[in-house]
Amino acid sequence: MAKLTTAQKFVTKIVIVVTMGALAFGYDTGVISGALPFMVRPLSEGGLGLTPLTEGLVTSALVLGAAFGSIVCGQFADRYGRRDSLIALSVVFMIGAVGTAMSPSVPFMVAMRAILGFAVGGASALVPMFISEMAHPSRRERLVSQNEMMIVTGQLVAYVLNAVLAKISHSPSVWRTMLLLAAVPAILLGVGLFFVPRSPRWLASKDRSDEAEEVLELIRSTERQVRKEMSEIAAQAEEDAEQVGWREAFRETWIRRLSWIGVGLGFAAQFTGVNAFMYFTPVILHQTGLGTEAALIATIGNGIVAVCATFVGIWMIGRYPRRIMMIGGLCGVVVAHVGLGATLLLLSGTPMESYVALGCILLALLFIQMMVSPLYWLLMSELFPMRARGVLTGVSVAMQWVFNATVSFLFPILLHWLGYFTFFVFAAINIGSLAFVAKCLPETKGMTLEKLETYLEAHLSSDVPEPAPA
Repeated sequence: MAKLTTAQKFVTKIVIVVTMGALAFGYDTGVISGALPFMVRPLSEGGLGLTPLTEGLVTSALVLGAAFGSIVCGQFADRYGRRDSLIALSVVFMIGAVGTAMSPSVPFMVAMRAILGFAVGGASALVPMFISEMAHPSRRERLVSQNEMMIVTGQLVAYVLNAVLAKISHSPSVWRTMLLLAAVPAILLGVGLFFVPRSPRWLASKDRSDEAEEVLELIRSTERQVRKEMSEIAAQAEEDAEQVGWREAFRETWIRRLSWIGVGLGFAAQFTGVNAFMYFTPVILHQTGLGTEAALIATIGNGIVAVCATFVGIWMIGRYPRRIMMIGGLCGVVVAHVGLGATLLLLSGTPMESYVALGCILLALLFIQMMVSPLYWLLMSELFPMRARGVLTGVSVAMQWVFNATVSFLFPILLHWLGYFTFFVFAAINIGSLAFVAKCLPETKGMTLEKLETYLEAHLSSDVPEPAPA
């Protein structure tokens, strides 16, 4: 492996700081699974007295807040910059973490979870975008994919800390400690960002080319790279003239098509069933006869598989075309869903049912976290034009959160009404996603953001858009 230059090391440090937002994102989405069993206890026993209805409100408030946060923060990022918007989000993260931990009542908890969700949604849109604008094209895919690695790591940390705190603490209010720990990555994010420069592309879009060049000199290894990239950025900034709002952005045919691709990718990523597995694996396995404790331990297995799969996925992204990986991942997801449905139907009541079912769930998560989820966040960071990147990324990621909520809401209902045929329904949906990706997704590997924008405008403006060659 080639030795990293000083500039490359600096970019790596930037990525570590910025992905504290992704770590907070992952922790906040995972910690609630361990906190809820304590929160349902009566107030007299240290809980909040949650009912099934208020339990659902507490859980869904974060997702709905995230959808709103993605849209708002995308526009803020275009206006005030990626770095400064993330600094503001770190404060929102801290308010949400402390607020949920100190909540005296259910309405206050729901409000704080919505605020926390706003920060989660904003981070989900801004972190990949910021990294993509700082990274050299040759390292962009691997560095942006660190975002997904930190999300799943945050979820795994939450699962493990939940189990440890529940084991060692005899306090009925241990759930408050679980929720308060979410402030740690938020503090690291906020402090660290003061040592991170602003995006050179955003600076250039605001007619601050001298500052943009100074940043490039810090994050590029040679003067030749600086001159070449600055020339491309300046030319694109001049062509774009000014950043636009979402209404103006959607007037152009090629941008509308890109937006639909972004929304479609969010649908494909969420209807793999990733969150159905992350949230409801204990429920699925319990129906096969597996004990409650063993089913909860299996949830930690989900987190471990997700982290390991993402690590392999980052390695693959540097070597294989985006389209091929996404298509391969969705094929694997279809096989896993069909296998899970067949297992639950054909092996029902047998000793092997629980173990084969768990294997199918882990296989699905392997393909999702290795070949679908990392690519989704990478594509969200690079598909959209500079003049409306924040707006379009925000809208696309917001729709992804809506699809997240839809799957989480519909899955238990479908499981109740359709039983194990639910997984065949998911397999059919993923076949549709596979056809969409094969027909519509352009290849983005190996191009600078500016060259990619020029290519996409030329090809998606025509009546019959073609995917870029791998």
